[in-house]
Amino acid sequence: MPPIANDPMDVFAKLDLKTIALLLDVDGTIIDIGPSPSEVHVSDALLQSLKRLFDLTGGAVALVSGRPIADLDRLFSPLRLPSVGGHGAEMRLDENKVFFFAKPLPEDLRKRLADPAALSPGVLVEDKKYSLVLHFRGAPKEEERLGRHMMACRAAFPGEPTELLLGKAMFEILRPGISKGESIRKLMAHPPFSGRMPVFIGDDVTDESVFRVLPEIGGKGFSVNRHFPGLTGIFKNPAQVRDALNTLVANGQTAA
Repeated sequence: MPPIANDPMDVFAKLDLKTIALLLDVDGTIIDIGPSPSEVHVSDALLQSLKRLFDLTGGAVALVSGRPIADLDRLFSPLRLPSVGGHGAEMRLDENKVFFFAKPLPEDLRKRLADPAALSPGVLVEDKKYSLVLHFRGAPKEEERLGRHMMACRAAFPGEPTELLLGKAMFEILRPGISKGESIRKLMAHPPFSGRMPVFIGDDVTDESVFRVLPEIGGKGFSVNRHFPGLTGIFKNPAQVRDALNTLVANGQTAA
């Protein structure tokens, strides 16, 4: 296993935009985590960098997120980038067709999970239809109780296959078999991604499946302030990632 680079900026800056595919997690990676999923900021400078990288790679730039693709389109408007949404539950290769790899959770299960009587002030509900998230960043002391609530709700629907996903100050109930890693494997089989080296940046345990898949598909993995096996480099924070993307744009324009 190659050692992790001391300076991820240096390694990242040497990537060739003509031969790589950039796969970018969103929250905590290219944008700063906000108080809630709706309270985040995507700067004009980041939009410009992503647009230039999309052009310089021939379209081989994709967002890879736990957010639904419709939410990504809203955040990054007017850009509509190729995307993997819902931790791999949906994928879009171009501006049009979205592929869905999971069916919605039953409405009764989602209502039970989001029951206000069972939730404390500060807990935010994010209903993605095929999954449901409880964010407890605003109520960190509720983590253990929310975990028990999620498990009890799953037990109340024994005929519905579900998994519990733990992330940064959140619990998510979703269909089993949904994986960012497997969706990236599918993405890389299609142009303009096929034949390129995947380069992924992520920040959370929800990205572990990608880091596991990357060695099998000849990719490189970078994280943000967290260690995972097999990484090429670790960025300090999303601001440094944005600086690295800007550097890639500058280098790509010079090469062009």
